[in-house]
Amino acid sequence: MHFGFIFPGGDPRTLAELSHEAEAAGWDGVFVPDCIVIDIPEYPAMPAYDPWITLAAMAMRTERVRIGAIVTPISRRRPWKLARETATLDHLSNGRLIVAVGLGALDDKGFAGVGEATDLKTRAAMLNEGLEILAGLWSGQRFSFHGAHYQVDDLTFLPTPVQTPRIPIWVVGAWPRPKSMRRALRWDGILPQKSDGLGSAMTPADIAAMKTFIAAERGETTPFDIVAEGETPGDDHERAVAIVRPFADAGATWWMETRWLGNNSPNELRARLQQGPP
Repeated sequence: MHFGFIFPGGDPRTLAELSHEAEAAGWDGVFVPDCIVIDIPEYPAMPAYDPWITLAAMAMRTERVRIGAIVTPISRRRPWKLARETATLDHLSNGRLIVAVGLGALDDKGFAGVGEATDLKTRAAMLNEGLEILAGLWSGQRFSFHGAHYQVDDLTFLPTPVQTPRIPIWVVGAWPRPKSMRRALRWDGILPQKSDGLGSAMTPADIAAMKTFIAAERGETTPFDIVAEGETPGDDHERAVAIVRPFADAGATWWMETRWLGNNSPNELRARLQQGPP
């Protein structure tokens, strides 16, 4: 199992330094949110920084860890611009980028606050089309695409990314909705979310059932990541192992340490990073 750390926020310079420390402490990946404006009534306004500029700074202070944004809603980005940004970042990091995508959370005012599509069906269609465009432009071959939402006429993007056959793509999947799951299975990994409408966390039993579904439904034989997330106590290794091991046994390939709430000052994040992965 690989171990990643999702920074809940922070300025590019600070996160670059924390990424360097995470690498030294043995973490396998460092990730940042991709948002425009998060403004939730019960929480104070959250400062936000552009993920691609932040990830560029993180790439320059690290050599080994994977990097990425969790998660990028393609429906509020131009896919050809995203293809250029991600290919550039893959070169800057010498092939360490993971692109994680989803529909996006509507509490980000980068949707309704600026007139972007909020309808679920529309955003899903734009995600599907955007993924096809990303893969097509990353190929370095002449590429055209004519969809309901995006048009690409005879473009060739060079250079291709460092990673082959492409930059890995993780897709948010609503478990156990077959349509959402099958979208993710076409790519390289899944960030599963329970579709019960209650915001319930995925359990090891959910991961095991999903692993069985993936084995039955996915035709490709290429590696496929299953990402689990949660919070572990850095000062109690046995307890941390007890939290994570059932997910690993169920088939998860990545554990993401998440700290969305609570004290997330740079010093608090640094203290947890230096305790190492569970």
